[in-house]
Amino acid sequence: MADLPDYTPPDVWTWKQGHGGRFANINRPVAGPTHEKELPVGRHPLQLYSLATPNGVKVTVMLEELLALGHAGAEYDAWLIKIGDGDQFGSGFVGVNPNSKIPALLDRSGPKPVRVFESGAILVHLAEKFGAFLPTEPAARAECLSWLFWQMGSAPYLGGGFGHFYAYAPVKIEYAIDRFAMEAKRQLDVLDRRLAESEYLGGPDYTIADMAVWPWYGQLQQGLIYEAATFLAVDDYKNLKRWTDAIAARPAVGRGRMVNRMTGDPASQLRERHDAADFDTKTQDKIGDAPSA
Repeated sequence: MADLPDYTPPDVWTWKQGHGGRFANINRPVAGPTHEKELPVGRHPLQLYSLATPNGVKVTVMLEELLALGHAGAEYDAWLIKIGDGDQFGSGFVGVNPNSKIPALLDRSGPKPVRVFESGAILVHLAEKFGAFLPTEPAARAECLSWLFWQMGSAPYLGGGFGHFYAYAPVKIEYAIDRFAMEAKRQLDVLDRRLAESEYLGGPDYTIADMAVWPWYGQLQQGLIYEAATFLAVDDYKNLKRWTDAIAARPAVGRGRMVNRMTGDPASQLRERHDAADFDTKTQDKIGDAPSA
């Protein structure tokens, strides 16, 4: 740390465009659209605009789980939002999510379209709409929602904190990495202790709490995000590993991870999803660079 230049914050911060590492080209200190662009709309009641980041995976897993239960009304169109290209700043997307973050959902099943943004809000909306994966008994519901909101409050330390400084920052800052690695490991320990006493986070049943936490902490445990599994010694968390493996084995989770994916094995990338048959016919290994229908 001794070789870092001293920094004294100015009286008033000003934006230095281009600073910020890997995502500097899409970071800015103001909200609102940068360009006019309407969103596409498909034929299903639910229109999802997303990317297969951990937050995006939460929602596609939920939708695939609902379909697996037989909820035909959960059929959806999943449109790819390329955040590296700034799609999230198009006027249509900002109209669905003024925060310009994926995922965003437009529910067109009622008389008037309903927009839902923030992944946790989308999970609750879908759970209540279809009466699934959210307990109705008060104590069980409270436990499930507590873990859901634990994830919403904790993941920024894992993603924007640890993930940014460990994987994406333009320089490695020992203090920042140590600070957020400590917090990430504390969070892993919180989960491991909970899963020592309960099969799933909310209790004996699989719920939206698990769907929210797994794409972040389960995929971290599997080494699928930040390539930090060894650094954080994730194999030490045996109960977390048991839970991670059990959820990863669910067919709907496997499908949900594929939707809106742009990286990895082409056979695991279904960049847009408009029909259940797309998993068999329109993965990237089958269509190459051809646009999705």
